[in-house]
Amino acid sequence: MGTAVVLSVVVLAAVLAVRSMIKDKKNGRSIQCGGDCKRCGGCHK
Repeated sequence: MGTAVVLSVVVLAAVLAVRSMIKDKKNGRSIQCGGDCKRCGGCHK
């Protein structure tokens, strides 16, 4: 029983993390680029 509870908590956390990443991607943000070009060392220069 305890294993099922822990598994459901882990699955819920993973679903929420993926949902947050999809929402950020739709809003133009991503893991690779925070959008702060003043501190960026790379990709948009």
